[in-house]
Amino acid sequence: MKHIPFVCLAIVLSSGGCSEPPAENSTSSGQAATDATSANAPTVAAGSSDSSATPSASAEPMEFKPLSSATSGPGGDVTSSSGSSTGQLSAEQKISIIMAKLKPLQVLLGNWRGTTRREYEGFKAVDSHEWIWDLRSQPDQPALASASDKSPYLKQASLTWNPTDSVFELIATDQDGKERTFTGDYTDPVHEIIGPDDKLHRVFRLELTQTDESAEQVGGDRWQVAFAQQENNRYLLEIDKRRGTATFRRFDTVSTQREGTSFALSDSSYGEKECIISQGLGTTAVSWKGKTYWVCCSGCKAAFEEDPETWIARAEKRKSE
Repeated sequence: MKHIPFVCLAIVLSSGGCSEPPAENSTSSGQAATDATSANAPTVAAGSSDSSATPSASAEPMEFKPLSSATSGPGGDVTSSSGSSTGQLSAEQKISIIMAKLKPLQVLLGNWRGTTRREYEGFKAVDSHEWIWDLRSQPDQPALASASDKSPYLKQASLTWNPTDSVFELIATDQDGKERTFTGDYTDPVHEIIGPDDKLHRVFRLELTQTDESAEQVGGDRWQVAFAQQENNRYLLEIDKRRGTATFRRFDTVSTQREGTSFALSDSSYGEKECIISQGLGTTAVSWKGKTYWVCCSGCKAAFEEDPETWIARAEKRKSE
């Protein structure tokens, strides 16, 4: 899959804790998330998520027709609700499938602050980053993307769904500029739990392993990463490494907390505050021809401002289906 450039992105994390962490050096690929100690937990900053970042190069708008009763079949074919193949995916169907697969992960959207367990030069590394929708870098391949100021592992990252192979794909660049490609799926599916605040919190564990081809190109260790969402405002980034055919071993765990506003997680309508692009909770108002609309992140804001009429038409089409 073609590498998705990174534009206006940045990452950071928020407060709280729900799930019990696993043992530090567990080698099981399906293990539960390893938590950082409370002494290392970062301070949550007040304020809302910044939505003013501006993506890079603009892309030509494309037609988007959300699927109604079709799903992805083997080899990227579209399979109707009756189970019969309807042929190769069109660009519109591909976009719809990818966004639907990424939608449950929208809890990642927003600003976060991550703290490593491992020390670098006597100090724990601390980074700030933001997850946004990237709808412009490669219009037919939507992604959740981020960029970090100081992360030693994910300086830049783009997470998408590969409908042909039916796997999630992460393309990441580390502090040294080495690019790695990972593929994988959930080891703990997305589900909701009741937190100590008596509110619903979305949790999951998404595990991705560096591909053989990517490992060969970079050389040295082969990486495995996992996003272990602990609650709406906290996730762990687990980093495992191995050489050759050895067993993956935990190298580091980054405890990440949200900074600013938490995003609601209901898959139902948010009414007038529904993001006109992602259908998530709108946090920023945008306007076109005297009417107000809502977007959920700076990536959606940039995409809307680039071509508002197309996104408004797509939203109206969804409502009519």
